[in-house]
Amino acid sequence: MDSANEPCFWMGGRFATELAEISNDPKDLDKYPNAFWAITTTFSGEFVGARFSRVEEREWPFTYRPLQNTSWISSHNQEQYCKLVSDIREEIAAGNVYQVNACRVLTNESGEEISGLVAGFLKSNPAKYAGYLKLPGIEIASASPETFLKRRGEILSTSPIKGTRPLGIEGEFPEKDQSENIMIVDLMRNDLGKVCVENSITTPQLLSIEDLPGLTHLVSEVQGQLRASVTWSEILDATLPPGSVSGAPKSSAIKIIEKYEAIDRGPYCGAFGWIHGDQADLAVAIRTFWSDGKKIKFGTGAGITWSSDPKSEWEETELKAHRLMAIASGTLDR
Repeated sequence: MDSANEPCFWMGGRFATELAEISNDPKDLDKYPNAFWAITTTFSGEFVGARFSRVEEREWPFTYRPLQNTSWISSHNQEQYCKLVSDIREEIAAGNVYQVNACRVLTNESGEEISGLVAGFLKSNPAKYAGYLKLPGIEIASASPETFLKRRGEILSTSPIKGTRPLGIEGEFPEKDQSENIMIVDLMRNDLGKVCVENSITTPQLLSIEDLPGLTHLVSEVQGQLRASVTWSEILDATLPPGSVSGAPKSSAIKIIEKYEAIDRGPYCGAFGWIHGDQADLAVAIRTFWSDGKKIKFGTGAGITWSSDPKSEWEETELKAHRLMAIASGTLDR
């Protein structure tokens, strides 16, 4: 098959069809505890849950089809992005925040469908949360490697990524990346602590180095035991937006993002994945394309601390975007 014509969702071999309901209220997740929900949230907090009636184990069914239009316009050019980084560093120097994730969005003025990109991700950029969602008015194709929330029964975990470099560099990550990662681990320990049993929060993995296609990341893991009777709406309220793509302290970082970034991140940097009762896999929606049927967008960003160099942070956003943009344009193997 070439493309998805009807609403559907796919991630990790789960293929959901026969759309039963679209909800903008996370409380509905608990009204249908046995239902399968595909989830997308925006960074600014808008929730979309799609309840599907049919779920089957199936490999990705659609063929690779790169975009015909390969022209992209960035919300920030290099000069503008470096100014954004400098503005954030001034806020850090003033003591208003410790770390902020600074993003830019690339736009393709095309109404092309993006389901054809996922097969390219699976072949050339396999990712833990490669996935796809098609609903009326929104289409998402993701190659996210980052766990936002993984739930298995009463155990809830998150695995923030902070620290990125080109594949093939040996040795430890710089102190800047390690400090940034630990800041976000502390933030996520606090977020999970709002819905977990007291003293149950642990860090099974801290500052682990993981290789991915074209990139190496610094990854940690935080987990806890959920309190009895905690609801999905309470879990999402306690943890959104993801700490790794906002900053620390989270409330201060969000205010600074709103002040200086001046873009609509949309589904980028929100949550993306599925919930089925007390089981869930939700990714941080990075390395993600989305479309409203008129324009295709893709986000990229970097974590900013006082020790950040503006030019280096720009280059990190380029590095993160390069491989997926090449897959989208069909130029990766040329």
